[in-house]
Amino acid sequence: MSQRPISLSPDLQLLRSEGYLIAIAGGCLVLREVPYVTPQRQVLRGTLISNLTLAGDITQKPDTHTVHFDGDTPCDSNGRPLSKIIHSSGSFEVGGMKASHMFSSKPSPDGYPDYHQKMSTYATLLAGHAAVLERGATAKGTSMPDPGEESVFNYAETASGRAGLSALTAKLEQERLAIIGLGGSGSYILDGVAKTPAREIRLFDGDLFLQHNAFRAPGAPTLEELQLAPRKVDYFHAIYSRMHRGIVPHAVKLTLDNLHLLDGVTFAFLSMDGGDGKRHVVEKLEQLNVPFIDVGMGLELTDGSLGGILRVTASTPERRDLLRKRVSFGEATRDDIYRSNIQVADLNALNAYLAVIKWKKLRGFYRDLERELHCTYTTDGNMLLNAPENQC
Repeated sequence: MSQRPISLSPDLQLLRSEGYLIAIAGGCLVLREVPYVTPQRQVLRGTLISNLTLAGDITQKPDTHTVHFDGDTPCDSNGRPLSKIIHSSGSFEVGGMKASHMFSSKPSPDGYPDYHQKMSTYATLLAGHAAVLERGATAKGTSMPDPGEESVFNYAETASGRAGLSALTAKLEQERLAIIGLGGSGSYILDGVAKTPAREIRLFDGDLFLQHNAFRAPGAPTLEELQLAPRKVDYFHAIYSRMHRGIVPHAVKLTLDNLHLLDGVTFAFLSMDGGDGKRHVVEKLEQLNVPFIDVGMGLELTDGSLGGILRVTASTPERRDLLRKRVSFGEATRDDIYRSNIQVADLNALNAYLAVIKWKKLRGFYRDLERELHCTYTTDGNMLLNAPENQC
């Protein structure tokens, strides 16, 4: 991850200039090599970990006065635990890092004004007792520039660390995704996966982004953007590359001549019409031994209201037969109401996010006891049905 938050934030710059060994990891602020006293009256070094609140790349006022600590039980110089600041002890996961204690020392009802005061206060509380036993013990040393961690994001991803989900999010880091078709559902799939640390997200669509597309896609293009009639992949790349560096646009329709563009992907989302083109894509993904998800929607206008069914079907190397039973490769008919530009952004978004959730289930992010590979949502009755894996 870029060290811009440190270079752009006065409070973090001050910590570093004073010699504190700080870094940003897992969306958290980390202060290492903090001396403290163990119950055996030994002086060891531990690590303070704090949630990090940013606006862009610049720190804001800390949203909590608490920190976590990775180390033994901190004590005073006589070996008595620092019960006044130890809020709880156990096993904590913070930003993908382990901690054994949570500290709580609130300086005032308003908490800490910045991260310099917060982190230096906790470091001083611990180091002061250590200095009684080891003269000169301090958390201030020769601060080495931290190389940071590689990230696909243009700014710190602090959401996972704040929620304690960094270890789960890490399961998605090595993914190289393909989204085939950037219509209504495909664009919302991109909206979902762009917020994950997937290493690469390849976009495939040869169509233009036109005015009717604006009403069933995430975001809100300007009139000037619509007048340029950009390619869909270029339009969405321009938006989501503001956050995610790994988005690769391919302004093409996949055919037998260019299926090699799928080589190297680890997972794919299909949001495309039926026909031979879809059949060729499915066969290529099966050849590559790549799991994928196909989304579909069948709507009808009856008695003055719109209704229908959304479908999410997964194909894994272990179960290829299900998708071929459930998904048609026939060409769409002329009276297919979904193809007539009726705006159904809410159903597009629901269909897409059901697919994103299923991808995360397959990768172990979400609990998946039933291990269903096919589910449908019916608008009438708000009915969501799963087909368990052993019944497909």
